[in-house]
Amino acid sequence: MASTEGDIRQYVISVKVENRFGVLARVASLFSARGYNIDSLTVSATEQEDVSIMTIVVQGDDRVIEQVKKQLNKLINVIKVTDHTDLPTVEREFVLVKVNATSSKRAEIYQLGEIFKADIADISPKTITLGVKGDPENINNFIELLKPYGIKELMRTGRVSLLKE
Repeated sequence: MASTEGDIRQYVISVKVENRFGVLARVASLFSARGYNIDSLTVSATEQEDVSIMTIVVQGDDRVIEQVKKQLNKLINVIKVTDHTDLPTVEREFVLVKVNATSSKRAEIYQLGEIFKADIADISPKTITLGVKGDPENINNFIELLKPYGIKELMRTGRVSLLKE
């Protein structure tokens, strides 16, 4: 859904780049120069050995994001910029969450983990660490449901996004 000028919303932009020294810094600086904090940044290899892809999640308005995309396309080493925001995509993230797990709450936490198809990454006498992969909304729901148990530590990967065929 398109927003009107000035509306702040979340954008998911993929930037295919030559795998060269300094490219990440140049790409990230375009966002920071315009005062936008990158919410999520994932850089990974592709099917081509000398090409990487960056998936960038950022909050902004249409006008500034359009300007950033034009500037990205002008950078040396940038092959292609794609805005995934309003396109059909497959998106995934991964989260590790360490939760307080008293003996009386351990079974509840296990059940919650089963619902979200979580992997048990670690167990100690006082905590359970669960790992879940899924779409960003699923990850958000999982985290919200674990909050009442007491999240001791949380680490979340950046989003990856592929356009659907």
